Amino acid sequence: MKETLRKLDFLLLPLLGAAVITGLWYFSSATWAGDLPNPTKTWTESKPYVLDPFGKRGEMDQGILRFTWLSLILVAKGYSIALILGTPIGFFLGLSKTFTKAFDPIIQILRPVSPLAWLPLGMVFFAKVKGVNISEMAALFTIALCSMWPTVLNTAVGVRAIPTDYMNVARVLKLSRWKTLTKVMIPATLPYMFTGFRLSLGIAWLVIVAAEMLTGRPGVGGFLWQQYNALVYEQIILCILTIGLVGFVLDRLMSVVERRFKTA
Repeated sequence: MKETLRKLDFLLLPLLGAAVITGLWYFSSATWAGDLPNPTKTWTESKPYVLDPFGKRGEMDQGILRFTWLSLILVAKGYSIALILGTPIGFFLGLSKTFTKAFDPIIQILRPVSPLAWLPLGMVFFAKVKGVNISEMAALFTIALCSMWPTVLNTAVGVRAIPTDYMNVARVLKLSRWKTLTKVMIPATLPYMFTGFRLSLGIAWLVIVAAEMLTGRPGVGGFLWQQYNALVYEQIILCILTIGLVGFVLDRLMSVVERRFKTA
Protein backbone atom coordinates (compact mmCIF):
# COMPACT_ATOMS: atom_id res chain seq x y z
CA MET A 1 0.00 0.00 0.00
CA LYS A 2 2.73 2.43 0.95
CA GLU A 3 4.59 1.59 -2.26
CA THR A 4 1.44 2.30 -4.31
CA LEU A 5 0.94 5.65 -2.55
CA ARG A 6 4.57 6.53 -3.14
CA LYS A 7 4.19 5.82 -6.86
CA LEU A 8 0.98 7.86 -6.99
CA ASP A 9 2.73 10.76 -5.26
CA PHE A 10 5.54 10.55 -7.80
CA LEU A 11 2.98 11.04 -10.59
CA LEU A 12 0.22 13.09 -9.01
CA LEU A 13 2.25 15.72 -7.15
CA PRO A 14 4.06 16.98 -10.29
CA LEU A 15 0.68 17.07 -12.08
CA LEU A 16 -0.76 19.06 -9.19
CA GLY A 17 2.17 21.48 -9.37
CA ALA A 18 1.69 21.86 -13.13
CA ALA A 19 -2.03 22.50 -12.62
CA VAL A 20 -1.30 25.25 -10.08
CA ILE A 21 1.19 26.96 -12.42
CA THR A 22 -1.27 26.69 -15.34
CA GLY A 23 -3.99 28.23 -13.18
CA LEU A 24 -1.72 31.12 -12.23
CA TRP A 25 -0.85 31.52 -15.91
CA TYR A 26 -4.56 31.79 -16.84
CA PHE A 27 -5.16 34.25 -13.98
CA SER A 28 -2.18 36.44 -14.95
CA SER A 29 -3.15 36.63 -18.63
CA ALA A 30 -6.75 37.50 -17.69
CA THR A 31 -5.86 40.24 -15.19
CA TRP A 32 -2.67 42.26 -14.92
CA ALA A 33 -0.63 40.73 -17.79
CA GLY A 34 -2.99 41.42 -20.64
CA ASP A 35 -0.43 40.85 -23.41
CA LEU A 36 0.50 37.43 -22.03
CA PRO A 37 -1.29 34.73 -24.06
CA ASN A 38 -3.14 32.17 -21.97
CA PRO A 39 -2.32 28.43 -22.24
CA THR A 40 -5.17 27.77 -24.68
CA LYS A 41 -4.06 30.48 -27.10
CA THR A 42 -0.42 29.43 -26.72
CA TRP A 43 -1.32 25.86 -27.69
CA THR A 44 -3.48 26.99 -30.62
CA GLU A 45 -0.73 29.21 -32.10
CA SER A 46 2.02 26.66 -31.41
CA LYS A 47 0.27 23.66 -33.00
CA PRO A 48 2.12 23.86 -36.34
CA TYR A 49 5.47 23.62 -34.55
CA VAL A 50 4.41 20.88 -32.12
CA LEU A 51 2.25 18.61 -34.30
CA ASP A 52 4.81 18.69 -37.13
CA PRO A 53 7.91 18.72 -34.91
CA PHE A 54 10.44 17.87 -37.63
CA GLY A 55 8.89 19.90 -40.45
CA LYS A 56 10.87 22.51 -42.33
CA ARG A 57 9.08 25.35 -44.09
CA GLY A 58 12.04 27.74 -44.03
CA GLU A 59 15.37 28.36 -42.32
CA MET A 60 13.69 29.92 -39.27
CA ASP A 61 10.29 28.24 -39.68
CA GLN A 62 10.80 24.65 -38.57
CA GLY A 63 9.25 22.17 -36.16
CA ILE A 64 10.21 22.60 -32.53
CA LEU A 65 12.03 19.25 -32.32
CA ARG A 66 13.99 20.07 -35.46
CA PHE A 67 15.10 23.34 -33.87
CA THR A 68 15.93 21.42 -30.68
CA TRP A 69 18.03 18.91 -32.62
CA LEU A 70 20.03 21.69 -34.28
CA SER A 71 20.68 23.26 -30.87
CA LEU A 72 21.63 19.91 -29.32
CA ILE A 73 24.21 19.22 -32.04
CA LEU A 74 25.92 22.53 -31.29
CA VAL A 75 25.71 21.93 -27.54
CA ALA A 76 27.20 18.44 -27.90
CA LYS A 77 30.19 19.82 -29.80
CA GLY A 78 30.83 22.68 -27.38
CA TYR A 79 30.26 20.48 -24.34
CA SER A 80 32.72 17.88 -25.63
CA ILE A 81 35.37 20.57 -26.05
CA ALA A 82 34.63 21.78 -22.50
CA LEU A 83 35.19 18.29 -21.05
CA ILE A 84 38.32 17.65 -23.12
CA LEU A 85 39.86 20.91 -21.92
CA GLY A 86 38.36 21.17 -18.45
CA THR A 87 39.15 17.71 -17.09
CA PRO A 88 42.95 17.89 -17.55
CA ILE A 89 43.03 21.45 -16.24
CA GLY A 90 41.14 20.26 -13.17
CA PHE A 91 43.67 17.48 -12.60
CA PHE A 92 46.56 19.93 -12.91
CA LEU A 93 44.88 22.26 -10.40
CA GLY A 94 44.38 19.41 -7.99
CA LEU A 95 47.89 17.99 -8.32
CA SER A 96 50.09 21.06 -8.53
CA LYS A 97 50.12 23.93 -6.04
CA THR A 98 52.32 25.91 -8.41
CA PHE A 99 49.80 25.49 -11.25
CA THR A 100 47.01 26.51 -8.87
CA LYS A 101 48.81 29.65 -7.72
CA ALA A 102 49.53 30.62 -11.33
CA PHE A 103 46.13 29.97 -12.92
CA ASP A 104 43.43 29.83 -10.23
CA PRO A 105 43.16 33.65 -10.02
CA ILE A 106 42.73 33.80 -13.80
CA ILE A 107 40.05 31.10 -13.68
CA GLN A 108 38.18 32.94 -10.93
CA ILE A 109 38.23 36.12 -13.04
CA LEU A 110 37.07 34.44 -16.25
CA ARG A 111 34.48 32.12 -14.67
CA PRO A 112 31.68 34.67 -14.05
CA VAL A 113 31.95 36.37 -17.46
CA SER A 114 28.65 36.23 -19.35
CA PRO A 115 28.35 34.38 -22.68
CA LEU A 116 27.08 37.66 -24.13
CA ALA A 117 30.58 39.03 -23.56
CA TRP A 118 32.46 36.00 -24.92
CA LEU A 119 30.52 35.62 -28.16
CA PRO A 120 31.66 38.87 -29.84
CA LEU A 121 35.24 37.99 -28.90
CA GLY A 122 34.77 34.59 -30.51
CA MET A 123 33.51 36.26 -33.69
CA VAL A 124 36.65 38.41 -33.78
CA PHE A 125 38.90 35.47 -32.93
CA PHE A 126 37.71 33.37 -35.89
CA ALA A 127 36.98 36.24 -38.30
CA LYS A 128 40.13 35.73 -40.39
CA VAL A 129 40.29 31.94 -40.22
CA LYS A 130 39.60 30.68 -43.71
CA GLY A 131 37.19 27.85 -44.45
CA VAL A 132 35.25 27.97 -41.17
CA ASN A 133 31.73 29.00 -40.29
CA ILE A 134 32.44 32.02 -38.10
CA SER A 135 29.13 32.01 -36.25
CA GLU A 136 29.37 28.28 -35.49
CA MET A 137 32.97 28.53 -34.29
CA ALA A 138 32.15 31.55 -32.13
CA ALA A 139 29.20 29.66 -30.63
CA LEU A 140 31.39 26.61 -29.90
CA PHE A 141 34.04 28.85 -28.37
CA THR A 142 31.44 30.47 -26.12
CA ILE A 143 29.73 27.23 -25.07
CA ALA A 144 33.04 25.52 -24.29
CA LEU A 145 34.50 28.45 -22.38
CA CYS A 146 31.39 29.14 -20.29
CA SER A 147 30.56 25.51 -19.47
CA MET A 148 34.03 24.16 -18.66
CA TRP A 149 34.48 25.81 -15.25
CA PRO A 150 32.29 23.46 -13.15
CA THR A 151 34.23 20.52 -14.60
CA VAL A 152 37.55 22.23 -13.86
CA LEU A 153 36.70 23.13 -10.27
CA ASN A 154 34.93 19.91 -9.29
CA THR A 155 37.69 17.77 -10.79
CA ALA A 156 40.29 19.76 -8.83
CA VAL A 157 38.32 19.28 -5.61
CA GLY A 158 38.05 15.56 -6.33
CA VAL A 159 41.79 15.20 -6.90
CA ARG A 160 42.56 17.00 -3.65
CA ALA A 161 40.09 14.74 -1.82
CA ILE A 162 41.83 11.48 -2.85
CA PRO A 163 42.79 9.71 0.41
CA THR A 164 46.51 9.68 1.08
CA ASP A 165 46.32 5.92 1.69
CA TYR A 166 45.33 5.36 -1.93
CA MET A 167 48.43 7.13 -3.20
CA ASN A 168 50.63 5.33 -0.65
CA VAL A 169 49.35 1.94 -1.86
CA ALA A 170 50.10 2.96 -5.45
CA ARG A 171 53.68 3.80 -4.43
CA VAL A 172 54.10 0.53 -2.53
CA LEU A 173 52.87 -1.42 -5.55
CA LYS A 174 55.22 0.66 -7.71
CA LEU A 175 52.48 1.53 -10.18
CA SER A 176 53.47 3.62 -13.16
CA ARG A 177 52.14 7.17 -13.45
CA TRP A 178 49.66 6.05 -16.09
CA LYS A 179 48.34 3.17 -13.95
CA THR A 180 48.18 5.41 -10.89
CA LEU A 181 46.09 7.86 -12.92
CA THR A 182 43.77 5.29 -14.49
CA LYS A 183 43.48 2.79 -11.62
CA VAL A 184 43.59 5.06 -8.58
CA MET A 185 43.07 8.76 -9.28
CA ILE A 186 40.33 8.74 -11.91
CA PRO A 187 38.10 6.18 -10.08
CA ALA A 188 38.51 8.10 -6.81
CA THR A 189 37.75 11.42 -8.49
CA LEU A 190 34.86 10.20 -10.66
CA PRO A 191 31.97 11.25 -8.34
CA TYR A 192 33.32 14.81 -8.21
CA MET A 193 33.93 14.81 -11.95
CA PHE A 194 30.37 13.76 -12.73
CA THR A 195 29.03 16.55 -10.54
CA GLY A 196 31.06 18.94 -12.68
CA PHE A 197 29.92 17.23 -15.88
CA ARG A 198 26.26 17.64 -14.94
CA LEU A 199 26.70 21.31 -14.04
CA SER A 200 28.69 21.93 -17.23
CA LEU A 201 25.98 20.31 -19.34
CA GLY A 202 23.32 22.54 -17.80
CA ILE A 203 25.40 25.64 -18.49
CA ALA A 204 26.14 24.51 -22.06
CA TRP A 205 22.40 24.21 -22.70
CA LEU A 206 21.79 27.66 -21.21
CA VAL A 207 24.55 29.26 -23.28
CA ILE A 208 23.18 27.90 -26.58
CA VAL A 209 20.21 30.28 -26.29
CA ALA A 210 22.45 33.35 -26.07
CA ALA A 211 24.77 32.01 -28.78
CA GLU A 212 21.95 31.41 -31.26
CA MET A 213 20.24 34.68 -30.42
CA LEU A 214 23.34 36.74 -31.20
CA THR A 215 24.51 34.76 -34.23
CA GLY A 216 21.07 34.27 -35.78
CA ARG A 217 21.64 30.52 -36.17
CA PRO A 218 18.58 28.27 -36.55
CA GLY A 219 17.76 26.53 -33.29
CA VAL A 220 15.61 27.04 -30.21
CA GLY A 221 17.49 30.20 -29.23
CA GLY A 222 17.44 31.64 -32.74
CA PHE A 223 13.74 30.89 -33.08
CA LEU A 224 13.03 32.51 -29.70
CA TRP A 225 14.89 35.67 -30.71
CA GLN A 226 13.05 35.86 -34.04
CA GLN A 227 9.66 35.53 -32.34
CA TYR A 228 10.67 38.10 -29.72
CA ASN A 229 11.48 40.61 -32.43
CA ALA A 230 8.12 39.83 -34.07
CA LEU A 231 6.36 40.08 -30.65
CA VAL A 232 4.88 36.59 -31.06
CA TYR A 233 4.60 35.69 -27.39
CA GLU A 234 3.02 32.28 -27.94
CA GLN A 235 6.14 30.89 -29.60
CA ILE A 236 8.36 32.58 -26.99
CA ILE A 237 6.53 30.57 -24.33
CA LEU A 238 6.86 27.43 -26.48
CA CYS A 239 10.62 27.98 -26.66
CA ILE A 240 10.86 28.56 -22.90
CA LEU A 241 8.98 25.33 -22.19
CA THR A 242 11.14 23.44 -24.69
CA ILE A 243 14.37 24.76 -23.18
CA GLY A 244 13.22 23.77 -19.70
CA LEU A 245 12.06 20.28 -20.70
CA VAL A 246 15.20 19.51 -22.68
CA GLY A 247 17.38 20.74 -19.81
CA PHE A 248 15.46 18.46 -17.43
CA VAL A 249 15.87 15.45 -19.74
CA LEU A 250 19.60 16.11 -20.22
CA ASP A 251 20.13 16.28 -16.46
CA ARG A 252 18.27 13.00 -15.92
CA LEU A 253 20.23 11.27 -18.68
CA MET A 254 23.50 12.42 -17.13
CA SER A 255 22.26 11.12 -13.78
CA VAL A 256 21.65 7.69 -15.33
CA VAL A 257 25.14 7.65 -16.88
CA GLU A 258 26.63 8.64 -13.51
CA ARG A 259 24.88 5.76 -11.74
CA ARG A 260 26.06 3.32 -14.39
CA PHE A 261 29.68 4.39 -13.90
CA LYS A 262 29.39 4.20 -10.12
CA THR A 263 28.01 0.66 -10.24
CA ALA A 264 30.43 -0.54 -12.94
